[in-house]
Amino acid sequence: MMNDKELSTILEKLTQELRRGSLVLATLSQLQEPKYGYALIDDLSKQGLNIEQGTLYPLLRRLEDQGLLQSEWNVDGSRPRRYYVISSDGARVLMALTTEWGQLAEVINRLLDDGSPSGDPSPTERNSYTTGE
Repeated sequence: MMNDKELSTILEKLTQELRRGSLVLATLSQLQEPKYGYALIDDLSKQGLNIEQGTLYPLLRRLEDQGLLQSEWNVDGSRPRRYYVISSDGARVLMALTTEWGQLAEVINRLLDDGSPSGDPSPTERNSYTTGE
């Protein structure tokens, strides 16, 4: 049996893997209007998704290289800022990923709720039948 520290380390790594898969969808969803990196970090954080600069900026560059984002430097303010916005191809990818996310979330929720093959009562339902609750 693992001690608490070992379990915590494993859980942290698995949580990072789980989050990493959702960052593209979250990022694309927030770039309907141009934003610079820090503003995007702030917006995501306000919604409960914390992302570090060292994770976001390489992701933004990769999405731009893939043609899913466009960027433009704005030098009007006190310091130059690179603004990112979703491209038309990025919008198409966002729609497809949103559909995929919804389907996957539905399946995962069903698996977590049921814990059994489709149609069988969940453990909670089985317990309520047995105990009369």
